Amino acid sequence: MTSYTSTSTSISTSTPFQDRVAVHEEAVEGLGTIRVVPVDAEADLDVLHSWVTAERARFWGMGGFSREQVLETYRHLGSLDTHHAFLAVLDGEPAALFQTYEPEADRVGECYEVEPGDIGIHLLIGPAPEGVGRPGHSTALLSTFTAYVLRVLDRTRVVVEPDLRNEKAIARLIRQGFVLGPPIVLPEIDLPEVYLPEKNAQLAFLVREGASATPGGAWSGGGQ
Repeated sequence: MTSYTSTSTSISTSTPFQDRVAVHEEAVEGLGTIRVVPVDAEADLDVLHSWVTAERARFWGMGGFSREQVLETYRHLGSLDTHHAFLAVLDGEPAALFQTYEPEADRVGECYEVEPGDIGIHLLIGPAPEGVGRPGHSTALLSTFTAYVLRVLDRTRVVVEPDLRNEKAIARLIRQGFVLGPPIVLPEIDLPEVYLPEKNAQLAFLVREGASATPGGAWSGGGQ
């Protein structure tokens, strides 16, 4: 694994999410208000590290990362014009980690024919607060993110590549209207600023043409 260094190990993590400007916001009946806000690598480090290194996030690929590695990864992501990270904040509390990327600038671009208007996404649903159930919140979060990239960013097709073993995520995507493409093998990335292991993935698509959505509702549409 690539070694990482940090210029500081003392990181402030006190961040009032309500003061952070949202790029998208939706009120979901029966659930609450979902706000999509940009990640602040330093301020959000506690949330990011606890989520991406948890056993439930084993398909995220950062299970063995230290706090410094997670910090450097999201600092690097924040420096790019082609990749962006966001938190979904549900009624003031972080609920999911959401990332967008330009497929032609990502390793997935080596595995399929990128079309104009494509945008890639990654989604990690955070753990629900202890003792608090959130029926339908995963569906609402994914729908909010697809609404953001298709309506607000005006993209025409969403591309995802979950781990081939992540049957739960793949089933959720199908329920949301994604159409499966072929299985692919994403090549290993080993750079000074980021390391990603080789990944067996399932390609899937959601196109905007013919799609419809209501806040918190599932998109429906074709794919290829």
